[in-house]
Amino acid sequence: MWVVFPALLMCAPLASAGRGQNERLNREFQTAVAHYESGQYAEAAAQLENLLREVPESFEVHELLGLTYSALSQDAKASQHLERAVRLKPDSAPARTNLAVNCARMGKLDLAEQEFKKALEVEPRNFDANHNLGELYVRSGKIAEAAPFLEQAQRIDPSSYDNGYDLSLAYIQTGRLAGARQLIRDLLKQKNTAELHNLLGEVEEKDGKFVPAANEYELAAHLDPSESNLFDWGSELLLHRTLEPAIEVFKQATERYPHSPRLAIGFGIALYSRGNYDDAVKALLRAVDLSPSDPRAYFFLSKAYDSSPSQAEEVIERFRRFAELQPRNGQAFYYYAMSLWKGRRAQDPSLDLNQIHSLLKRSIELDPALAEAYLQLGNLYFEQNKYAEAVPEYVRALELSPDLADAHYRLGQAYVHIGEKDRAQEQLQVYQRLRAEHLAELDKQRAEIRQFVYSAKDSPAAKP
Repeated sequence: MWVVFPALLMCAPLASAGRGQNERLNREFQTAVAHYESGQYAEAAAQLENLLREVPESFEVHELLGLTYSALSQDAKASQHLERAVRLKPDSAPARTNLAVNCARMGKLDLAEQEFKKALEVEPRNFDANHNLGELYVRSGKIAEAAPFLEQAQRIDPSSYDNGYDLSLAYIQTGRLAGARQLIRDLLKQKNTAELHNLLGEVEEKDGKFVPAANEYELAAHLDPSESNLFDWGSELLLHRTLEPAIEVFKQATERYPHSPRLAIGFGIALYSRGNYDDAVKALLRAVDLSPSDPRAYFFLSKAYDSSPSQAEEVIERFRRFAELQPRNGQAFYYYAMSLWKGRRAQDPSLDLNQIHSLLKRSIELDPALAEAYLQLGNLYFEQNKYAEAVPEYVRALELSPDLADAHYRLGQAYVHIGEKDRAQEQLQVYQRLRAEHLAELDKQRAEIRQFVYSAKDSPAAKP
């Protein structure tokens, strides 16, 4: 949080008012101060503009007027007066810091950095200049640069909650987990907040301490059952396959926040991981309806649908819509092809295999690195007894993904049909070896869930 310094000006007399001059100007200035402090910014601005006509070189008036326009979100006007205040009193660290904050708000980060540094040259132990420069670096992603300034601010004022929080973030992002843990615990002694427990949960998760992490996320969710806190709690349970509690957390969370796509996806993944495939499909259908263009929901819907094709028509419709929404997305066409094939081939002899073929070819055109599409195109040829045509599709799939066990198996079978028994045996041996390493599939699933969780943490929170 940026810090500005109106309090430094509240009781100051107008420097530009000469000795013995009547006190009217100072009374009017204090009236403007009172308007500012009570949030009556328009009235304060009008009062200060009138004063400026009589004392155009007053540092105090320019400074407060700049802060007032900043409070009114009129940053360009604020900048004019804050710059003037700095010219009038270049050795004022608060004035330079206020100007820097305004520059940062306007997106002029280089200028903001310069002014913060000049403020620190004037007053190296100025807490607010150190804190604000550190926060500027945090927001710019320059975490290593931020830490020294936040640390200096922390030494100056160890009781500052905002600075301690920012410094904890910097420590986490630079891998200094022990320092972050201790700092957060110190802050919790001052202020027991949900965001601190959530942040401590992140520290414990990054340090590989699942149980303490889950406990902290749970505490955060109880203190503040926000969408984000509930997602973090449920996700932590899901990541470490504590599935029944994860299902319960996501179930209650989706009832509280029914318009949250990421909660719906998390609920679907938890159900799928537990083997509740029909319910998983229902939850993921809800997720894709909440966010029709989010590819993450379709990825997990395709997996759940593989194990539960009973809701075929609804699933096919969603994948058809996805392909229409993203006509340049090869994965979308692949999902649509597979939903048609999976949902209808068992019970619909009139299934249009040409449509499946066209969709798979289109997915490959759009995404030539999509190994699964080559595998399924090979399977389509195989089922039509076109073994020679299936072989190059399997070969290409394996070039892209050598550990694709099903492609080795199907290629071996295709070689058998075209009379290449030695090649067939070779492929089947590779398949057997990969099947023996089946535990890698669980690791892959965990990696897919982890990727979703980490990407979803950056998603905007939904409202109740």
